[in-house]
Amino acid sequence: MALFKVLTDFVSNLDTQSITVERKQTLSSLVGYIQQKVDDGKSIHINFICTHNSRRSHLSQIWAQTMAHQFGIENVTCYSGGTEATALFPMVASTLANTGFEVKTLSEGKDPVYSIKFSENEHPVIGFSKRMDDDFNPKSDFAAIMTCSQADEGCPFVPGAEKRIPITYEDPKAFDGTSQQAEKYSERSKQIATEMFYVFSQIKK
Repeated sequence: MALFKVLTDFVSNLDTQSITVERKQTLSSLVGYIQQKVDDGKSIHINFICTHNSRRSHLSQIWAQTMAHQFGIENVTCYSGGTEATALFPMVASTLANTGFEVKTLSEGKDPVYSIKFSENEHPVIGFSKRMDDDFNPKSDFAAIMTCSQADEGCPFVPGAEKRIPITYEDPKAFDGTSQQAEKYSERSKQIATEMFYVFSQIKK
């Protein structure tokens, strides 16, 4: 089933040529991990980890799940977690909604829960802030993708991970409360979307 129309248009305009050779080398470990699982006929579990599980790890989780669907890579489940739980930052939900995702708030409070859907017949990603070892996340046989340098340095060992891959992004939080906030969140989301598009486009089924 295709992605939502607005989302399809956004994805069709992503430019993987903008990814540098050095960055592609950084992404190659994730490509290799996924390819090995596909070759072995095994399920693929990827947990994107950042300090607060509020921005970059959620964007990475959602775009990776979307691109797995886009390229027809089956049995992929993407997760996210932090070294501590805070809340999924509202600007992340807004940015995704503006890109074409169907975003609904399932519960409000200190740590709101969102339903983030990319296609009519696919299960939505459930977005909320949680620790990386939360019961919502896998306990073993997963790749831990460290999306921020703080978590990368602070978590040299991720319990249960069979592979740990640093793919770090700059934090759009630096622009919170400024006139550039929306622009910078969109910029970071687009970068992550482009890189996850590249990763899953490399997988041979």
